[in-house]
Amino acid sequence: MSSRTGPVPPSLAQRYGAPSRARRTAVIAGAGVVVVAFLGWLLWAMLFHANPAVSSEEIGFKIVDDHTATIKVRVSYGDGPVEATCVARAISHDKAVMGQVSVTPSRQDGAVQEFTVRTERRATTVEWLGCKAAGQPRYR
Repeated sequence: MSSRTGPVPPSLAQRYGAPSRARRTAVIAGAGVVVVAFLGWLLWAMLFHANPAVSSEEIGFKIVDDHTATIKVRVSYGDGPVEATCVARAISHDKAVMGQVSVTPSRQDGAVQEFTVRTERRATTVEWLGCKAAGQPRYR
């Protein structure tokens, strides 16, 4: 068994000082404020962005010929009358945009609608960007 020779080292609290109770309380209060602010933002985002004025989904597309493509979509409207604009693009095999159409869909909530895209040359796919109403930041 070895015995200690020399002075006993001081504890960490004696050497560096103990953290103050006020600092711990401030850190906990600050974390609480951040959590409450985040939850408030999350609630706001859920309430105001969960039900957009207009949304859409692609049902399918068809390449008709070298200068025409069609796309079928379902457009759904939220509450109140809105004027929506929808955009579709025809894309070729080399990823170039061959044609684009911006349309105002008819106000038949949930009905499947078909739009025609005129193209410069044969397209291989039609990309549906979606629909957007005034005040809506992105296509849906």
